[in-house]
Amino acid sequence: MTVVSKLPKEYGYVVLTGVASTFLLQWMTYKVIVARKKFKIWYPTLYSPDNEKFNCVQRVHQNTLEGYPTYLMLLFAGGLQYPKTCAAAGWIWIAGKVAYAYGYYSDDLKKRRYGTFGYIGLFTMLGCTIGFGVRQLGWLPRHCH
Repeated sequence: MTVVSKLPKEYGYVVLTGVASTFLLQWMTYKVIVARKKFKIWYPTLYSPDNEKFNCVQRVHQNTLEGYPTYLMLLFAGGLQYPKTCAAAGWIWIAGKVAYAYGYYSDDLKKRRYGTFGYIGLFTMLGCTIGFGVRQLGWLPRHCH
């Protein structure tokens, strides 16, 4: 018998956290669109050779996109066994990305480090996903006491 025979009711929190993360990405996309217009940097140019302010806005979005598949996999897979924990951890990651963005958008690039607390959420989801995987394989009992 597998650990998950049907989705737990609380998996809805996981789904809604995933939806919330799409709003994060749309906000970051909007910031890039506004910066493109403001600094007159048109597609297909990804980064400006001489406009650091634009590059900071673009980098926030690009960095988030680079890690987004990992975030989603850990959220949705780990959430099968630990839906509330993964949903809460997912919100920590989102909040970390917002703090990272505001820090990067500022004139003090060291402030981008303010978002590093988001890794607490990411590593929590990683632990949940590992726990789900080993329990699904029967290597550990479903509930450790």
